[in-house]
Amino acid sequence: MKTWLITGASSGLGRLMCESLLACGDRVVASVRRETALEDMRTQYGDNLQLMVLDISETATIKPAIEAAFAQAGTIDVVVSNAAYGLFGAAEELSDTQIERQIATNLTGSIQLIRAVIPFLRQQGGGRIVQVSSEGGQIAYPDFSLYHATKWGIEGFVEAVRQEVAAFGIDFLLVEPGPTATRFGAGLDIADALPVYNDTAAGKMRAALMNGEFEIKGNAQKCVTAMIAAADADNPPLRLPLGSTAYNNIETALNMRLEALRAMKTVAYSADNLEK
Repeated sequence: MKTWLITGASSGLGRLMCESLLACGDRVVASVRRETALEDMRTQYGDNLQLMVLDISETATIKPAIEAAFAQAGTIDVVVSNAAYGLFGAAEELSDTQIERQIATNLTGSIQLIRAVIPFLRQQGGGRIVQVSSEGGQIAYPDFSLYHATKWGIEGFVEAVRQEVAAFGIDFLLVEPGPTATRFGAGLDIADALPVYNDTAAGKMRAALMNGEFEIKGNAQKCVTAMIAAADADNPPLRLPLGSTAYNNIETALNMRLEALRAMKTVAYSADNLEK
């Protein structure tokens, strides 16, 4: 039996993950923003479900919450940093408040959560951190500039930190789902439109979103099953793309970047100091 700590546990992939783990007999510390969340699961699973009331965007509250969670649960084997939401709109359309909240939740909150759990995982001899990112951590769409900034940012952070803490038995898994049938779209924060963008890539993306033109292929339960299997594996991959949309989009983006990089090889080498 393992003990998991999961943020963003009240809905979407986080809730499904809690349900799946509890059904298998594992213990879960579920981070939620409201004390009344997950009442149905609390009734069904009793002491195997421990609630941690936390708004990840209020970063000053993260460390005390984590300290309390480890004090009550003892060893926590896997930490799943899942709390996030989407912000939609061209960069110019976004308000300062929207930008600050997006960064506080998706990037700073995740960074501070990881920083808060590392000492406990180190002291207990190791553990695993699962950071739920997105295909948007390796690709970019118009109207999602701030969302992409947070996802590219957290992926860079994880890649660096995993090297710092590997000697302590702490490893990482980055999960990169594509469009999935959850309530992510319902929680999307949409900026007010500026008409000047109507005929641009941003305007066309907004029209497509509003008209429901995007095909959502991802199955949430299948995503969760794959996440749990990877998190339980002896040697998990660093990155786990989920869904054919994510795989195909990431592959296309990586191939384009590699082609562009190779085209600049001569220029890149020309900037070396060749003096001996």
